[in-house]
Amino acid sequence: MATLVLQAAGQAVGGFLGGPFGAVLGRAAGAMAGSFIDQTLFGPGTRRLEGPRLKELHLLGSTEGAPIPKVYGRVRISGQVIWATRFEEVANTRTGRSGGKGGASQPKTKITEYAYYANFAVGLCQGEINRIGRVWADGKEVDISQFVWRLHNGSSDQQPDSLIIARQGQGEAPAYRGTAYVVFEHLPLAKFGNRLPQLSFEVFKSLDDVEKQITAVNIFPGATEFGYDPLPVRRDDGWGGTSAENTHTAAAVSDWSASIDQLQSTCENLETASLVVAWFGNDLRCNNIAIRPGIERRDKVTTPAQWAVAGLDRVTAPLISQRDGKVAFGSTPDDASVIRAITDLNDRGIKPVFYPFILMDIPADSQIPDPHNPSESQPAYPWRGRITCDPAPNQTGTPDKTANITTQINAFFGSAQVADFSIASGTVVYTGPNEWGLRRMILHYAHLCQLAGGVDAFLIGSELTEMTILRDDQNRFPVVTALKTLAADVAQVLPASKISYAADWSEYFGYHPDDGSGDVFFHLDELWASEDIGFIGIDNYMPISDWRDGSSHIDAQNGHPSIYDINYLQQNIAGGEGFDWFYASSADRQLQQRTAITDGAYGKPWVYRYKDLKSWWQNPHFNRVGGVEAATPTLWQPQSRQIWFTEAGCPAVDKGSNQPNVFVDPKSDESRLPHFSSGRRDDFIQRKYIRALTSFWQMQGDHNPLSSDYAGTMIAGDRIFFWGWDARPYPAFPFLENVWADGPNYQQGHWFNGRLGAAPLNALVANILSDYGFAEYQTAEIHGLVDGYIIDRTMSARQAIDPLAQIFSFDGVESEGLLKFRRRDAGATISLSMESLVETKPDKSIINLKRAQETDLPNRVQILFIDGDDNYRQAAVEARKLTGQSQRDLVQEAPAIISHDNAADRAEIALHETWQGRETADFT
Repeated sequence: MATLVLQAAGQAVGGFLGGPFGAVLGRAAGAMAGSFIDQTLFGPGTRRLEGPRLKELHLLGSTEGAPIPKVYGRVRISGQVIWATRFEEVANTRTGRSGGKGGASQPKTKITEYAYYANFAVGLCQGEINRIGRVWADGKEVDISQFVWRLHNGSSDQQPDSLIIARQGQGEAPAYRGTAYVVFEHLPLAKFGNRLPQLSFEVFKSLDDVEKQITAVNIFPGATEFGYDPLPVRRDDGWGGTSAENTHTAAAVSDWSASIDQLQSTCENLETASLVVAWFGNDLRCNNIAIRPGIERRDKVTTPAQWAVAGLDRVTAPLISQRDGKVAFGSTPDDASVIRAITDLNDRGIKPVFYPFILMDIPADSQIPDPHNPSESQPAYPWRGRITCDPAPNQTGTPDKTANITTQINAFFGSAQVADFSIASGTVVYTGPNEWGLRRMILHYAHLCQLAGGVDAFLIGSELTEMTILRDDQNRFPVVTALKTLAADVAQVLPASKISYAADWSEYFGYHPDDGSGDVFFHLDELWASEDIGFIGIDNYMPISDWRDGSSHIDAQNGHPSIYDINYLQQNIAGGEGFDWFYASSADRQLQQRTAITDGAYGKPWVYRYKDLKSWWQNPHFNRVGGVEAATPTLWQPQSRQIWFTEAGCPAVDKGSNQPNVFVDPKSDESRLPHFSSGRRDDFIQRKYIRALTSFWQMQGDHNPLSSDYAGTMIAGDRIFFWGWDARPYPAFPFLENVWADGPNYQQGHWFNGRLGAAPLNALVANILSDYGFAEYQTAEIHGLVDGYIIDRTMSARQAIDPLAQIFSFDGVESEGLLKFRRRDAGATISLSMESLVETKPDKSIINLKRAQETDLPNRVQILFIDGDDNYRQAAVEARKLTGQSQRDLVQEAPAIISHDNAADRAEIALHETWQGRETADFT
């Protein structure tokens, strides 16, 4: 029996405010066809709605009756002058002399100059906003901190401005409630030609609570010479000229200050931040590595600060390698700048955590033998987790599992002692052995944090995954013992700080040698049980999805609607891969051949589950040698330490949640995309990852129980340190590529800058409906992200939503008394057989299928949008069909602020949808 699949049954969201429900949005057959064909310019019955207009709202006006725009997300608008006084004129008279030569007295000349000042208020938009960001005057970004100004955010109970009260009188001054506006007081007009400048403002209005859920972040890049300095530093360019070293915004503050201001205004509930500071390792062989500060160049002269780290200066510090004529990393942060950064965080009320970080500066073709494969050179710019003994375990001649392993491990840590460090003249002085082991790095920074006034927590290392598993001949783990000793030494220097180690998510819970021995070791328990350890640190990049394109893969077949579904993501936080099952090989992953995680010997499958944090935390741990469980447990005491996620994050790339730990960096051999990713930028999956993780772990419950040993839950929900926030302010980074070579990595990377504050499509549509008085609706099924959206004049809700529906391929219908919005690719809503249809006209067929001819379909789809990455200028992208005879164009426009990549993707989808929807069905 033939079956007719209807994509969207029911009635459309007709006129919202403008008319009755009844216009059918979905008439096409097929899951992708939707109503897109009805929204082109071809054929009868075309809808013509005029939504918000695409224009640059950058011209300041003062027009009676001008519409007040509504804004969502982040936008750039100018607004209207809603109040002003006459210009203030200030005369300045000075006396001079003029005349010829000679001894006679010269006549005096009085010169009177006039300066003009303005007092005025600019109405921005309807409704309450969070903040304003950048400000432009006459098209140029300006630092408005040099002026006296005040923002009224448009709340329903805001009070009149003090200046307006002073001029209008008490009780006569309007409060402009429900309208966001800015007041300028005594604005000097000379630099603007003695006139009001054309002002425009970057306005932020959050639509959901993801930003509020973020309480902790990692601040990086870790390698940035003066990038952490609140003090502006300049670089000597010679011949008397200087240029900014760490100031790349219009504001007269350092990049650090501008970026942390952005962070605090974006994440209003931020409590703590981890400051990442990097030294550089030069060899993956632990007995040969030197871990030292690095410098980009020797010939740089800076003022008022000069670079110095751990007793090294520009002359004595090692130079960082170069790739393609550019330095591979920035310099290690200047010691004095780190002190000032810690002080600044404390002054801002942000609890600082110190995170010493090892970056591996090993260029391609280094000719340094790889301990994992001695016949090959070491990989280019590898992960620190690759550091191991020489040769590596399972290689011929390896010292692993022998008494000789301690010699190599001692070389890695070095012999620096607490007594080798002192504080003198505002610096940390070292007088120990001339060596560069891990102990020297960690103890140097412990003393530097002491000099800065202390930190809330201090990490003694991170992700040394191939080091912590090294064993001696007695199955002991000397690296873990050395870390325990180091933690005790740091605790001497920083007795008020919490000390820990940031273990990789694949490392924290145990070691299971892949050698068929059946060994199970809880190898870090000696460290976790130490009285000097304040919490369990985990860099949590566990996968929380296993998504593929199409609908034939297992997770889609199990009823999960999309990778963005919050329930799907949360089910995989303590379930799915790494909990219920694993892939035994890459081939199994391709075929989705999942192997259940079991423990036939002792019925404790949790010992193999890296996601089973609860069982690991609640139970005693028993090592197994040769598959036989020990009679006595390890030193770990159940529920004795809280767990912090010292890192967590997701790259903003297609299917990022499939493999959150990977990153794209062309210089590194570690660079890769997540499993099954197309490489397309996807800010929305990053946002969904944040929401899934925070809403899951910030709640106490059976999944996150209270401890019987300390006051608190298993996971500290307020100590999920997201990776991360760049100390280089957006949009200077990533777009100043002549300053920072890693700018291109931003597009698919883990950065939050410039992404937080965006408007999720479902929240945007919901907010528009709410603003128009609708209360019964469902928008959860539509997915996507725009940076911002503007409704520029009075219109119906349907007119406001329609441009978004066109570009982002969703439809609205009335069903069961609700307005429901669905993606066009969401699959069938209902299936009807021919017997379900009633014949009303015997002389006509129940269904008439029509197929549009090729020349009526577009050869090119163009999308006009506002590019938020280019000072909010108008931009256009297009997609073309490379074959066929059509000469038609389809142009879509919307006042949506979206990224160029996002717009390009939508154009391709629109072109594909139009052609796939060329067949329509009429029902008689």
